[in-house]
This record gives sequence, structure tokens and C-alpha cells, in this order.
Amino acid sequence: MDKVSGSFTLLFENPFWIGVFESECGKNYEVVKIVFGPEPTESQLYEFIIKNYFSLPFCKSLLEKSSNQKEMGYKRMQRKIKKEQSKETIGTKAQNAIKLQHESNKTEKKKQAKLKKEQKEELKFSLRQKKKKEKHKGH
Repeated sequence: MDKVSGSFTLLFENPFWIGVFESECGKNYEVVKIVFGPEPTESQLYEFIIKNYFSLPFCKSLLEKSSNQKEMGYKRMQRKIKKEQSKETIGTKAQNAIKLQHESNKTEKKKQAKLKKEQKEELKFSLRQKKKKEKHKGH
């Protein structure tokens, strides 16, 4: 049976308050970032979570959860920590997942904008062709 856990973190990133919901189910890790604006009270946060939790756009992360629950010696732990710190990844797992979600949303928006622009150009072209034909009909 998979272990299910979730967490909520409220952060202040100038000038807004931001909430980060994290959900872990087995090896799946999902995250979503919500911008609140001014500082929310505890009752507002509770009400928001109750009303909107199941409609939040969670992003499934490509990051695999590596949880080793085994006992580890302190020297091995120190080596592992040193190795992890030497990696070039900046930010937490949640920040990296939000960044991936943002990039995927950005590419999707670019595709939609390109498609919309092509449709608009096609419409303009067809209107020009129609106008040309109407001009020639009278002669």
C-alpha cells in the first residue's frame, strides 16, 4: 500500500503571499503554486483549501522521489549530503517541479498563440481574395 502525504507552505515573495501545495502518493510527486496577494488569515486559508483543493491544477513532476527509509551511518550520510550539495540544481523539489510546470505551460501557450495567429492570417487572406473577386465582377 502506498504512503500518501501532503503539505502546504505559505511564503512571502515580494509583494505577494504564495502558497505551495505538495502531494506525494507512492513515487508520484505533485505540486501547485497559488498566489494569494495580501497576507491571508488562517480562516481564509482553511476556507480556500476546503473549497478549492480538488480543483487545483496539480502538476505531476518528472522528478522521482528517492526515499530510502533504511538506517544509514553518519559518515555515509555526510558523503551523500556533500555529493548532493555539489550538484548544480538550485531550489527545492517543489521549486523545480513548479519551474517544469511553468515551462510546459509556456510552450503550450506559444503553440496556441501560433495557431491563433495562423488562423487570423488565413482569415485576412481569404477576405482579400474575396474583395479582389468582387472588384472584378463589375467589369
